[in-house]
Amino acid sequence: MSTGAPTISELIAQERRLTQPRFGYDDAYALGGLLVALARERHAPVAIDIRRGSQQLFHAALPGSSADNDAWIERKRKVVERYGESSYLVGTRFRAKGTTFEESSRLDPDTYAAHGGSFPIAVEGAGVIGSVTVSGLPQAEDHALVVEALEQFTARPQA
Repeated sequence: MSTGAPTISELIAQERRLTQPRFGYDDAYALGGLLVALARERHAPVAIDIRRGSQQLFHAALPGSSADNDAWIERKRKVVERYGESSYLVGTRFRAKGTTFEESSRLDPDTYAAHGGSFPIAVEGAGVIGSVTVSGLPQAEDHALVVEALEQFTARPQA
């Protein structure tokens, strides 16, 4: 992986690589716990949200986070729901065209934010069924934290 911001192809590869064989309530709890542990190790002031469809399966707010992080989660998650791709990938696609999501998407920036930190939960044979979102760090770090947790989650032994 490059040392700078990930490229569009790297972001797409992350999404393909992190497709899950299944994703249920216990999986959301396990992934959420992993994210909390990683964030606590780093003293990261984040809020974490995991959803399947419109149902919130996991939420945590760590010290230093605020209700503002929940608002960012909502806006980033809406991008994943609309585009079926990570919020970071969507924003990166607009930047690659020499514009910004806010300038060119024609979507209300009070409702949608194509900033890093929300990642689609995709299941083999079903496609995108939900999202995992982190807010509280710079967007590249929010995205990287989610990807790191998903990589560990995906590599764990299956029960």
